[in-house]
Amino acid sequence: MKLAGNTIFITGGGSGIGRGLAEALHKLGNKVIISGRSKERLEETIQANPGMSAVELNIQDPASVNSVAQQLIKEYPDLNVLFNNAGIYTPEDPSGLVDEDLLVQTVTTNLLGPIRMASALQGHLKSKEEAYIINTTSILGFVPVVQGAIYSATKAALHSYTLTQRYILKDTSVKVLEIAPPLVQTQMINYDPNAMPLAAFIEETMNVLGTDTDEVLVESAKMYRNNPGPNESILVKQVNDMLFGQ
Repeated sequence: MKLAGNTIFITGGGSGIGRGLAEALHKLGNKVIISGRSKERLEETIQANPGMSAVELNIQDPASVNSVAQQLIKEYPDLNVLFNNAGIYTPEDPSGLVDEDLLVQTVTTNLLGPIRMASALQGHLKSKEEAYIINTTSILGFVPVVQGAIYSATKAALHSYTLTQRYILKDTSVKVLEIAPPLVQTQMINYDPNAMPLAAFIEETMNVLGTDTDEVLVESAKMYRNNPGPNESILVKQVNDMLFGQ
């Protein structure tokens, strides 16, 4: 992907990985527009990065997605990159009844949101000489964990959707990329000290993003990305035993 001269819309850009990538891309001279759930975080982010913009978006609401898409097309006609980064993770107890609110919110935010956002902007992106849709998945889409079973399932589904999306758009000007982070020290996982430091993740990710790869992986994520296959349950068991003592 070319790393300069773009107009980029990043969902979930007010904190964590989204903010880190938004700031890195902003520093390279791209026009960056962020959205997120917290007005305070959005305001804090754009104040810290003069020239960056923000729009309010409820990624769980189809009407909000369509409205924001039309606003972006009108106010930022050069928009050529959609970065589907918004996501939520809430620890769950997989041994009990499924929490209906958690289920609906996680699936709607992590899977339906990116699909709807891409659908709403796809026609506009196709009109650009060079455009990108970037979906943030997770290594948990390849090696799921029991206390994030729903989250892991949404990321596996988004990976699958990304593969078909890439095929559907192969003869257009739109390239579809996937970023599959390992566990990264962000608020989402309470800044777990065992996770990859955010600054290190952003630096390595930007280096890979600037190549012509379809899948953006830091080195520590590769063993998990390569796990699916006939014996994939072995690593799944090892990881869950280590994390949860199952």
